[in-house]
Amino acid sequence: MRWHWMLGLLCVGCASLTKDLHDEDLEQEELPTEETVYLVPVDEALLTMRHVLEERRYDIFEREGEHELYTSAHEPGVNLPRNRTFERYFVKGSALGPRQSIIRVFRLRYREQDTNIEQKPKWLNDRVEEEEKYLAQKTFERVTFNGVPDMEGFKMVRGIRDLPLERKLLAKLEMVPSLELVGGKTSAPVRSVSVEGWKDESPDSAAQCGEPLEGVEPLLAAGQTVLVADPLGTRELPEAATRMLCDATERQLPVALALSIPAEDQPALDDYLASEGRGPDLEQLLVASSFWRRVYQDGRSSGALLRLIEEARRLRAHGNAVTVVAFDSSSASGNAREEEMAKHLIAFRKAHPDVWLLALAGDVHVRTKPVSWNKNFDPLGARLTKALPSSPVKALEVGFQRGSQYSCRFNAWEQVECNVYALSPSEEVRQQPGTPRKVALFSSPSDKGFHGRLYVGPLNASPPVIQRTEPGTPRPVAQQRENPSPPSPNP
Repeated sequence: MRWHWMLGLLCVGCASLTKDLHDEDLEQEELPTEETVYLVPVDEALLTMRHVLEERRYDIFEREGEHELYTSAHEPGVNLPRNRTFERYFVKGSALGPRQSIIRVFRLRYREQDTNIEQKPKWLNDRVEEEEKYLAQKTFERVTFNGVPDMEGFKMVRGIRDLPLERKLLAKLEMVPSLELVGGKTSAPVRSVSVEGWKDESPDSAAQCGEPLEGVEPLLAAGQTVLVADPLGTRELPEAATRMLCDATERQLPVALALSIPAEDQPALDDYLASEGRGPDLEQLLVASSFWRRVYQDGRSSGALLRLIEEARRLRAHGNAVTVVAFDSSSASGNAREEEMAKHLIAFRKAHPDVWLLALAGDVHVRTKPVSWNKNFDPLGARLTKALPSSPVKALEVGFQRGSQYSCRFNAWEQVECNVYALSPSEEVRQQPGTPRKVALFSSPSDKGFHGRLYVGPLNASPPVIQRTEPGTPRPVAQQRENPSPPSPNP
């Protein structure tokens, strides 16, 4: 008996989906019914996949000129010679657009029993070997990966689609925290402003409250503070917040909307709330506040957030007691930022004990319990809970379906990039298709300090009102520097 193996890289026929033997979290996962399109360039998606494989201690080989990766082989478990099984991964990337890509991961399995042949006379072995070398060159000369060890030559096999690894890639690309960029350089003054969906309507136009929000009634009480977490940079969260403001004013409650805008911009917000909300009023807000004109912007300055401020202005214009509170810091980070944000909201609450307060901030900020990864970090929500024992504080995390979000993140090269990204929910906050947006309160606070969940449905990104443009694009509404230095990111 002798061993005879042939190098093979092709995944042919229909690929099936399977789960990793070492993965324990897939029993409750649903099998996908369509390909996942990542909103990142294919090179970035492949580099991220490479990092996932390297974390498993695989050597990676790239096929020149193609979006393909090939790993070294390993043996799952230990078996006797001639009865061993080896596995490796083949990764195929496809670019659907400049920032749209598909990554398919195949697990290739080779069994020694499939390659055993009977011992033949030496003259026949030599002849067969020469013929097979010729066939191997003709078959694989155009698909050979540079650097693949000759000792790992295998025959062609069918690739089994590796769903667990693809989910790890999904988590790396779409389940990452957004960055909030504090400080940074500001663009030149606004020359003209055009906001998507913005109409210069009459001053007495009614607020667009949208569809009813099921389950919100227990939160609508005088003196109640409601903290709502990410995802900012979407249309859905501001729309749900608008509905909550409308419901509170219908109950004749005095209402305050607190936003992660630097507190120094409070006078500009007050002026806009007192205005008629026309184009010049909007432009004046953006001129007076440098927050909306930062070169590097995150989801806090999205068009949907500005629209939310306009809806609050309309509610106020119709005789409701509505105000908008800017409570963020312009430069602090970490615990110092949490302390400054809490200071502004605590001062407002003590001055207005009966106001129904709705605050939008990041996931980590609104938690009413300490975080597990840093015992010294005290979130905004936890600070409010301790400082306002007589004023109930409720924190809501957000449940949603996969969609898009405008946010700032670290890309695969560890650089801060702000753009539209796909966002996938974890199993815990995943909203089932066809279910309405609603508030679902928990029987007791969660380990993270959330008292319930706000379901908002599929997400749609809302970019900043004023965006930095790339070379060759039309003139921006605000002229900005070509290569500014990014500000310091904060989670």
